[in-house]
Amino acid sequence: MPQIFTASADTRLRVAVFLLGTGVVGALLFGGGYVNSAYVTRVGWTRHQPVPFSHKHHVGDDGIDCRYCHDKVEVSSEAGLPSTHTCMTCHSQLYTGAPVLAPVRQSFSTGEPIRWNRVAKVPDYVFFNHAIHISRGVPCVTCHGRVDQMALTFRAQPFQMQWCLDCHRNPEPHLRPPEMVTRMDWSDWDPDAHKDFGRLAVKAYGIDPKRLDACTVCHR
Repeated sequence: MPQIFTASADTRLRVAVFLLGTGVVGALLFGGGYVNSAYVTRVGWTRHQPVPFSHKHHVGDDGIDCRYCHDKVEVSSEAGLPSTHTCMTCHSQLYTGAPVLAPVRQSFSTGEPIRWNRVAKVPDYVFFNHAIHISRGVPCVTCHGRVDQMALTFRAQPFQMQWCLDCHRNPEPHLRPPEMVTRMDWSDWDPDAHKDFGRLAVKAYGIDPKRLDACTVCHR
């Protein structure tokens, strides 16, 4: 009876299956690494701004509270970007002739707002309410990182769905006294006291983690 397959056919089939499997696994690994890469999440990336504003100088060195510039953060879903008038409350007296502040002076004289480029931004299909997080004691540093150490502001967290859900499903470790939400350094916060505070805060505010991962909480 004539032989249908050559002696090497089995070897070629094994090699083909191996290469196909390797390719599939490699594609999955690449895809998983890609979606979590800084290229996609923009973690650690800065954005060009019309004025090189330094949070390190204003927050870290001068001690300006976050709410002075982001004045809507306690009452609105949007934190708000500072108006030129806010900038000029200081810079009408300080560094009045600094070339780097020319866009600020021009904006103030013309009434044309400065076009800041957002660094921390969730997708358009996601609803995020700053006010509710602030009132419940989620500190600014949780999402925005140590801005008091950023000469140029960069994105500190990926703002991916899983990252948000991790907090929603276990909010206790992330809660702080609401009046202290703008504090940057929590390294001296006693772990035991923190654990008790988070547990009591969840109870006091009626926070139910079982409801916080419902799709309609963020997708409306």
